[in-house]
Amino acid sequence: MDFSKQLLNWYHVHQRELPWRQNKDPYRVWLSEVMLQQTRVAQAIDYFESFTRAYPTVADLAHAPEEAILKLWQGLGYYSRARNMHATAKQVTDKFNGVFPQTTEELMKLKGIGPYTARAVSSICFDSPVAVVDGNVYRVLARYSGGDLPIDSSQGVRHFAELAQRFLIQTDPGTYNQAIMEFGATVCTPKNTLCAQCPVQAGCVAYATGTVAELPKKSPKKPPQPLWIHYLVPVDPLGNTLLTQRKGLGIWEGLYTFFAIEQQSEGMDQKRIEAEVPLIWPGQTGAVSLLNTEPVVHRLSHRLIRAHFWRVAVKNSLPGGYTPTEAEKLPMPVLMAEWFGAQKNPYFWDSNYTP
Repeated sequence: MDFSKQLLNWYHVHQRELPWRQNKDPYRVWLSEVMLQQTRVAQAIDYFESFTRAYPTVADLAHAPEEAILKLWQGLGYYSRARNMHATAKQVTDKFNGVFPQTTEELMKLKGIGPYTARAVSSICFDSPVAVVDGNVYRVLARYSGGDLPIDSSQGVRHFAELAQRFLIQTDPGTYNQAIMEFGATVCTPKNTLCAQCPVQAGCVAYATGTVAELPKKSPKKPPQPLWIHYLVPVDPLGNTLLTQRKGLGIWEGLYTFFAIEQQSEGMDQKRIEAEVPLIWPGQTGAVSLLNTEPVVHRLSHRLIRAHFWRVAVKNSLPGGYTPTEAEKLPMPVLMAEWFGAQKNPYFWDSNYTP
């Protein structure tokens, strides 16, 4: 029996029961694929169920306020995906009367839908004979074939896309695509690979040559660039604070943050912060105090962020200020949300509070 049929037989026995597999509704499949990018399945399930409860149809999602979507998305990261998802829902609702296009080519014309997502939706929902290639598929194909081209190189991308298409079962492309992705996620895993349970072990080049742990190959990565952020947390006599919505491009576009001083290197001390504060709130500020002696560390794919939070006592009430309860409901970066949620001491928001 060949590789593809063995994987399909394995999948029919071992597939996980996942909420987006209950039917072939393209809205649910598309939603899951957007969430599963850079996200573990266990985490994606909770978000998927929250979104489908709040927005059962693509039209419901299209008509939702962006702020509500970003708040529900909080914790998944890559907020541009949520904004693109919202734009796609509007396109499908307004231009296609709520019906998703069926072909890969038409799906890719929608904002935020790339080749992988378009192929997944068109094959799973509409039986388009197109192979998907995600991280799981790269790993399975590289190990099975012994291919050592870097999967993030242009040559590697072409090679594995062609290999994936050759293995595709044309008569049942959606099920096969799910089978190979499921196999990579549960058996042919990045670490602690379950080779003893592998149905295609006999033909696997990596297993035969002892190179399972070495494949797939990737080009050397650049280390994430350091970024120091100093957040100024104003607290007025009423115990209110102030956050502003970030505008323009950037990973945190549309999210709410405290006023931030960003630096590429360390070197901001109490005196420098105290010198900056009057420029932001002229004639209104009192004591400035550092709230965390050890920085809050947050890792992104391209950034290593170290954040300090500075409490600034403000003499007059803040126009447009938020109570702590109101502020916590705003969509904000995970780094801030986790810090904010830790400030449970009610005296923190008292104007006379001293750390």
